[in-house]
Amino acid sequence: MRLTDYTDYALRMLIYCAANPARLVTVGEVAKFHRISRSHLTKIVTDLAHERIIETIRGRGGGVRLLRSPEQIGIGDVIRATEPDLQMVECFPPATRGCALLPHCQVRATLHEALAAYFAVLDRVSLADMMVPVHPGLIEVPVQVVRRG
Repeated sequence: MRLTDYTDYALRMLIYCAANPARLVTVGEVAKFHRISRSHLTKIVTDLAHERIIETIRGRGGGVRLLRSPEQIGIGDVIRATEPDLQMVECFPPATRGCALLPHCQVRATLHEALAAYFAVLDRVSLADMMVPVHPGLIEVPVQVVRRG
C-alpha cells in the first residue's frame, strides 16, 4: 500500500505545526520549508480544518495551528481522513463486487485483514509519537559569517 502525496504533505503540515506550538505557522512558510506547492498545501489545510484537526486564522498575522495537542491526534485518523481510497482491490466495496471468483476467493478477506492490521498499528500512534525528540546541543544551527571591509 502506498500513501498519496496528499497524505504525505498533510503529515508534514501537522508535524511542522506540532514543532511550532507557540505560534501560528503559515502555508507559505511550510510550503517553502518542504519545497511543495503552496496551492496544493492550501487545499490540504482546508481539508484538515474541515476534519477539525487544525485551526485556521485568516487575515494579517493569521495562520494555522493544531486544534488539539499532538498526543491527541491519531495518525490512523489522519490517514483515514486524507486517503481518498483505501480499497485495495475492486471487490472491496459492496456496490462493485463484479468478480466471478468472489464466492470462492479469499483475496478480499485476506486483504481486509491486512488493512485492519495496518490501521491497528497506526491507531496506536499519535502525532507526538511521529516527532523526533530534540536534545539541546545536538542540532547545529548554521551561522552566517559577515565579512567587513
